[in-house]
Amino acid sequence: MKSTKAKLQIRNATAADIDALVELSKRVYPVETPYTRGMIRGHINTFARGQFVATYEGKVVGYAATLRVKERKAFGQHDWIQITGGGYGSTHDGNGDWLYGFEVMVDPSRRRLRIGKRLYDARQALCVELDLKGIVFAGRMAGYAKKRKQFPDPDEYLASVKRRETKDPTLDFQIRAGFEPERVMRLYNREDKPSDGHAALMLWRNPYYDPNLDNQPVTRLDPEVVRIVSVQMAARTLNDTEEFYKAVDYFVDVASEYEGDFVVFPELFTLQLLSCEPEELAPDKAIARLTEHTEEFVNRLRDMAVKRNVNIIGGSHPTIVEDGDIHNIAYVFLRDGSVHAQEKIHPTPDERTYWNIHGGDAVEAIETDCGPIGVMICYDSEFPELGRRLADQGARILFVPYNTDTRHGYWRVRYCCQARAIENQCYVVTSGMTGNLDNVSNLDIQWAESGIFTPSDFPFARDGIAALASENVEMVAVADLNLNSVTWARAKGSVRNMRDRRFDLYRTVWSDGG
Repeated sequence: MKSTKAKLQIRNATAADIDALVELSKRVYPVETPYTRGMIRGHINTFARGQFVATYEGKVVGYAATLRVKERKAFGQHDWIQITGGGYGSTHDGNGDWLYGFEVMVDPSRRRLRIGKRLYDARQALCVELDLKGIVFAGRMAGYAKKRKQFPDPDEYLASVKRRETKDPTLDFQIRAGFEPERVMRLYNREDKPSDGHAALMLWRNPYYDPNLDNQPVTRLDPEVVRIVSVQMAARTLNDTEEFYKAVDYFVDVASEYEGDFVVFPELFTLQLLSCEPEELAPDKAIARLTEHTEEFVNRLRDMAVKRNVNIIGGSHPTIVEDGDIHNIAYVFLRDGSVHAQEKIHPTPDERTYWNIHGGDAVEAIETDCGPIGVMICYDSEFPELGRRLADQGARILFVPYNTDTRHGYWRVRYCCQARAIENQCYVVTSGMTGNLDNVSNLDIQWAESGIFTPSDFPFARDGIAALASENVEMVAVADLNLNSVTWARAKGSVRNMRDRRFDLYRTVWSDGG
């Protein structure tokens, strides 16, 4: 299967987006005054890097407008007209130490794709990149007008929201996104009737900003932290296929709620779909039947990745490829809607004998919004050449979905994965299945202890284990991985396996010349 294009993208706005953004503002603000072409043009021409659009299947569905301001101006009393220069963004100060957000719009028909959260994330990434103190904006108090009798003073209303005694649809979302309510901005926008014209000054402080460091863009702490959620999934006997997708979506949602960047499922976890069959099928017929689920499986998990705003390493799923052979494929569903496929290169003897699974022909790193990654399916992790090729292509995280029936098989995979982490100075994430299915051939028993492993050097976990699940229990393992620690280890670590190879004595040459 070829990689597919992204369905949902966040990028900087351009002049070509102006008309679409004006129309978007009309849909978002049917009562208030929409933006004009001149205003949007002003945003882009004044501070292009600070303007972000979200597109879904090529159509503009979201917008975030931003400018830079000095701290005194950001925290002083002001209204929307004053801070934005009448909506044009002309008050942008290139020397400002705070990023000021003055607009976020999301198409009402696309409200369940977490577009707002993605736009907030883009702003935060820009704030860190520019080494600013943080982000400030005046958030709508969208529930205040309805509760004005209960809270005559807007300060009382904001205090109640902060104590979580009162719900406000907009402020609650912004607080969940990591912003802190500072104080009420009275009569910030008189056109905002649901807020009675008021707003709450919201803050996000850049955790990587340190005023005591000189030349901060060079020496500041690196923000490349990726959160991983590895799912150790228990096999389920299903009444229908919907139960499978409901269980998968549950864990994807958990990963999303924990703000994970990747959620990883086990190898062959789709074999559970065969438990819906009226009778146990012979191995060859069972695997052929399973391939019939491929289209729905890909479509459902791709939609989950977009909706939940998390990258999904979809374990593995047997698939009939163009030449008619069955391959064991790990599908990678990125949160922009694109889908990538990595075939298992080395089928196990059982896979070849009972399921007639053939090995794939290519190993390539996959580009993601968190940098390049690699996937090795179970047995592939026991062949050092694959991990080294992926690391050479820039991967700093290798994902290993596995399915092992015995403790012996598990430890083969585990030891090899920790070896791959050391020799390639990278992170290795494993995800395995536990439990059994009595009506699915060749899935009698399973043994798992999923984990997230690190190189062995000073910046990493003492024993090279960032997280580890309990034995044979359905659960998730979560860890934050600092990618820059990998870069440091490869350049300045106690040992430098990647750099110290003796190319004058040996090297691996792939059939494509790599």
